[in-house]
Order: sequence, then C-alpha cells, then structure tokens
Amino acid sequence: MFAPAAITESIYQATSATLAATAAEGVDRFVYCSSMSRYGENELPFREEMEPRPQDPYAASKVAAEELTRVMAECHGFEYVVVVPHNIIGPRQRYDDPFRNVASIFINRMLQGQQPIIYGDGEQKRCFSYVADVVRPLAKLAFREDVCGETINVGPDDEFVSINSLAETIADIIDFDLDPVYVRDRPQEVKLANCSADKARELLGYRPQYTLRDGLVEMVDWIDEQGTREFEYHLDLEIVTDETPETWKNQLI
Repeated sequence: MFAPAAITESIYQATSATLAATAAEGVDRFVYCSSMSRYGENELPFREEMEPRPQDPYAASKVAAEELTRVMAECHGFEYVVVVPHNIIGPRQRYDDPFRNVASIFINRMLQGQQPIIYGDGEQKRCFSYVADVVRPLAKLAFREDVCGETINVGPDDEFVSINSLAETIADIIDFDLDPVYVRDRPQEVKLANCSADKARELLGYRPQYTLRDGLVEMVDWIDEQGTREFEYHLDLEIVTDETPETWKNQLI
C-alpha cells in the first residue's frame, strides 16, 4: 500500500515486457503466475469463477496483468493459462526481506533469538504451498491441451492456519521460547484467504506431498545452514503517513 509505483513496475510492467517478447518470438504458450490476493474479501473458499476483488496495489497489479495476458494472447495468437499459487514457501526463498514472506521472516528472526513481529491479533488465516508442490503442476500447465484459457488455483486447501499458529509451529521446530510482539494491523490486509484446489485436482491430479510442517522444517534447515542475515530494506516507501506500518517506517524488523 505504500510503494504502489514500485509494485506496478515489478508486476504489471514486467509482465507487459514479457508478453511482448512472447508475441515477438512466437512462443506457443504463456503461463502466468497470479496470486490468491486477487480474490480479496470473498466468500471462502476462493474459487476461480469468483470476480476478483483486489484490496491492495499488489493484487490490483496481478489482476491487471491477468487481463493483459488475455488480450495479448487473443491478439497475437498464443495460448495462455493463469495459475494462482497460495503463499509459496521453501528453501532458497529470500529471508532478509522485511516486506514479504512471513514464514522466512519469522525463521530468520527466531534463529537470531528475536521474537516474531505479528500484525494485528495474528488470527489472519492462510494456506501455504511448499515450492515443489507448485512446480509440478506448473510443468503440466505447459503441455496439457485442456487448460488453455483457464484460471487454476494451485495450493493446499486443507491446512488453513492462522499467523499465530504459523509462529507456534516454527518456534516448536526451532525449540524457541515464543512470545510474539504484536503491532497494529496493516491497512487493507485480507483477514481470511483460502482457495479451493478442486479444479487443480481435477485437471492436474494435484496432490501436495509436503505438509506445512514438512516445508517449514526444510526452510529452517536451509536458512540455518546459510546463516541468518540482517534484514535489507530494499524498497523505498513512496507514501509515509500515520497509516504506514512502524515496522517499515522505523525499520523494526
């Protein structure tokens, strides 16, 4: 909400440039990774036929890029699929980013002996996807003929957990004495976000092989092996007001 120009450049403009190359080079199919944030505040579980209701610039850029993908494909004659992953986690995910990747942020802080910082009451609920469980269906989307023009959610819909529960699981894996620091809610944050994976199961045979705990164990082991890092505030805040989270404004993470 506080760096909309940077978000637009990294999502919408980057997608536009990639689509231009797709059309110019005669690529057969474009698989676009959107985000479950496209659904915003919608009835649970989120299903592909629902009208998107983006709540922030990130989600709005994702939805706009979906539409751009569709019109470019129709004009230039290439196939496309829109895939909607759910909060991807796993080794090699950036863990020194204070703005994104809540599981990575929690792990990096706890391994340094610091308490996790949680926005609001921590009862926001999400589903998290282990990266390998997302890559497998993505590979199938490149070749199957019955997915062209479809929007498909990819992610587990059976482990719907709160941010508090996420912190508790990580603390249990690390054997960390948990006492989270709670700060004010972030503006426009969706409270409950859970997508149905029925369509992915039907079309792609989607079956996650990792539980949330399995994925978090892999992340903890990898980050511990790499070594903890200081958080890098690499995005400039374009809007600094009373609504800007203190965690970012005063670099508290």
